[in-house]
Amino acid sequence: MLGMYDMPAMRPANDRFWGLIRAELNDGPAQLTRDCDMWKVWVSPDLIFAQTCGMPYRTKLHGHVQLVGTPDYGIPGCLPGYYRSVIVARSEDQRDLQEMAQGVFAYNEALSQSGWAAPITHLSQMSLVPAKLLETGGHALSAEAVVDGTADFASLDALTWLLLQEHTDLGDRLREVAATSPTPALPFITALGRDACRIADAVQSAIVELSQEDRQTLHIRGLIPIDADQYLAVPTPPTPQALRHNS
Repeated sequence: MLGMYDMPAMRPANDRFWGLIRAELNDGPAQLTRDCDMWKVWVSPDLIFAQTCGMPYRTKLHGHVQLVGTPDYGIPGCLPGYYRSVIVARSEDQRDLQEMAQGVFAYNEALSQSGWAAPITHLSQMSLVPAKLLETGGHALSAEAVVDGTADFASLDALTWLLLQEHTDLGDRLREVAATSPTPALPFITALGRDACRIADAVQSAIVELSQEDRQTLHIRGLIPIDADQYLAVPTPPTPQALRHNS
């Protein structure tokens, strides 16, 4: 499953990427899984290859899956294999972050590193807490909530922000307000019984074999070995429920 960055415009490139990995491994289903709950895929003992998020990995999946490697997306201002969140507001809204924190913050889900953990940690370092919270269920939905005025600001992972600018009109209707500190990007994982090194080699080969167009579409430049300790060291903020209770 490669559902973390799989908007319709990217699906053919993701399919070809998986096809190259599968050919290297000589194993796995012919098609990517797109019709199953992500958590069921992530924790399946039959998992061959998937991408998860840093926060689910450090809070629930560590010890239950193996890291294969971390894709390098070439995010500006970040080391290879790292990314950050971009806090966005409506283009015409010129308030600063301190003022926006008095309004509604849209987030995709509570177990998202880029949509929840990174921005809440960033705000807490400024002694700020969002006055109101809106859970949307997805980064694009958070962006749309800001555009239509349902929310005042939102946090998108930097790659999603680039993809929204490339494939939708949301980039023209939003502006960057702030960027969070870089953290390890979304890792590729496999089940505990698999040969993670062999899978990593297959992914490396597949990245090299991708067409230039597909590499550009996926924004993928390579595979970086990032230790579990680096994921586990990332701060985990209070849950939305705890934040509401304490505010």
